[in-house]
Amino acid sequence: MKVGVLGGTFDPVHLGHLRVAEAEAEKLGLSEILFVPAGQPWWKAGDTVSPAADRVAMLRLALAGKGRFRLSIMEVEGPGPTYTVNTMTELRERLGPAAELFFILGWDNLGQLPRWREPSRLIALCRLVAVPRVDFPPPDLDALEAAIPGISRALLLLEEPRIDINASMVRQRVAKGLSIRGLVPRAVERYIKEHGLYRSEG
Repeated sequence: MKVGVLGGTFDPVHLGHLRVAEAEAEKLGLSEILFVPAGQPWWKAGDTVSPAADRVAMLRLALAGKGRFRLSIMEVEGPGPTYTVNTMTELRERLGPAAELFFILGWDNLGQLPRWREPSRLIALCRLVAVPRVDFPPPDLDALEAAIPGISRALLLLEEPRIDINASMVRQRVAKGLSIRGLVPRAVERYIKEHGLYRSEG
């Protein structure tokens, strides 16, 4: 069994997330992709993040009817800051040694991996699948290998899909009263409007 894991704040989930998941599911032959919203993301300490209940509700709406996509609230349910290495350790224990785990992240996050908790243990738990982020250059693989020996063997560095949507863009457009149609699923667009999310985004 091949399982993809797509983590993040999903504040909000947008069509870019879904397109990346669809593309990687096809490319890698994944049986399912777990969307794992962060509870208290350590990398956003000090930043305002929408309540987990709203982020989870939007994910439920976005993933409804998509057979290979699953929502996991394991990080939301856990106490304290969330770390990818802990999540992947728990998934490995749940799914057993026969499962192949693929952690999907953007080029931007891959470049920051040496700052993450126990990156060497992380690459022993799963393959990393790095997808492009518009306006971000490819990561320096030599520097990454020097910082995290062995990462080259655990890494799939992809050139596509190139997604030009991000959550900051969505929040900023809502705050300015601009349309977000075509950026998020329609059900998520309605949820944002009905619950008054992002209206005060700086």
